[in-house]
Amino acid sequence: MLHAVGVLKQAGLGALSRLGSQVSHSAGAQAGQAWRSLSHAEATNTFLREALAELDYPEKLQKLLLTPQREMSVELVMQLDNGEVEVFNAYRVQHNNARGPYKGGLRYHPQVDIDDVRSLASLMTWKTAVMDIPFGGAKGGITVDPKKLSERELEKLTRKLVVAIKEIIGTYEDIPAPDMNTDARVMAWFFDEYSKLKGFSPGVVTGKPVYLHGSLGREAATGRGTVFAIRELLKASHMGHVRDMKYVIQGFGNVGAWAADILHEMGGKVVAVSDVSGALHNDNGLDIKKLRSHVSSGKRLVDFSEGTPFPSAELLAHPCDVLIPAAMGGVITAANAHTLSCKVVVEAANGPTTPDGDQILRERGIPVLPDIYTNGGGVTVSFFEWVQNLQNFKWEEEDVNRRLDRKMCDAFAAIWAIHKEKNIPLRTAAFTKALQRVTRAEIHRGFD
Repeated sequence: MLHAVGVLKQAGLGALSRLGSQVSHSAGAQAGQAWRSLSHAEATNTFLREALAELDYPEKLQKLLLTPQREMSVELVMQLDNGEVEVFNAYRVQHNNARGPYKGGLRYHPQVDIDDVRSLASLMTWKTAVMDIPFGGAKGGITVDPKKLSERELEKLTRKLVVAIKEIIGTYEDIPAPDMNTDARVMAWFFDEYSKLKGFSPGVVTGKPVYLHGSLGREAATGRGTVFAIRELLKASHMGHVRDMKYVIQGFGNVGAWAADILHEMGGKVVAVSDVSGALHNDNGLDIKKLRSHVSSGKRLVDFSEGTPFPSAELLAHPCDVLIPAAMGGVITAANAHTLSCKVVVEAANGPTTPDGDQILRERGIPVLPDIYTNGGGVTVSFFEWVQNLQNFKWEEEDVNRRLDRKMCDAFAAIWAIHKEKNIPLRTAAFTKALQRVTRAEIHRGFD
């Protein structure tokens, strides 16, 4: 490892080998069909290794940066309301804390597994580094379909999770947050249970209700950050303004709905959206305010009268300027990347593009603004919430949004500078900047 440190010091930490775009093309040619069967963690590491090749890091250091520092698996035994006993698998992966406490969401989903959580924990390390906030990366989840549980069962399960992982989390150790199928209500249960065990600890989780030590602006933060990211990309690419573009959004949950709402407010045309009920389009632009009201009233998205339903499978190929995948991971693949009819892809979801799908988009000349930057607004405002908890002082929403805007602008500028200087894809540039920051922290903290 000392040899690795010496190599990096000689390279000045920031130096990139001049492989240019050849790296991405050769990687695609060599990997070929094998990419199609990659796990989530392997897909993340594929993108990372591309950036590591740019940095010419020694193998020992690469292993250090790719390997999670801790993985925890627990079984949560719970009696359901009907008297039956069920066992739920739960996970917490802590990837890296060189730059600060572990940080990452908790998701409740039937497809959660250790590989999925491992991949997302790694992404959080690079996301916090790209956004230049003093956190590391972690992720957690429970393999459960929350729709099949009552509210009482969901609360009971959350509290059991806290008891199971209480020794590896904490205000200065590991700070969970909302993720897929978890929300401010779940974070309130989490905060309450942990405080019973360890004393008053509002900073142990973020994404709490505003009236219970949460932050103003947190609910909209990921969607708002996505819009800031789009604005910066359009400006840097000389493509025009937000108001000049047509948008297609896959996913109309928290992130997709807020992004659509803010884009609509800024004059952009959201021409198609989708959720679990199906897809909807209106080429003159959907009225997002009315659509959100429609969905929040409990009605299906596809039943909205001012749009035309169409198959969800056709959404990604719907013509637009900016395509925003804001739902599940792994949706843009080799099987459909050639059908996309957009000018840019902006990844609001975690890991929506597989390596083989990404390669096809590169060959087609469609830029991809990567997830570790695009959806960084959520963890950034989570950081603001954590700071407010430590200060025991609440910021005004205007201050939160202004600080978020500044963070998104600064992060984009750093990515764009590497992208232009080295002629490498935006994703590789983002991972390169993240790796530089994490590596610098690792080296200066030492290895003993």
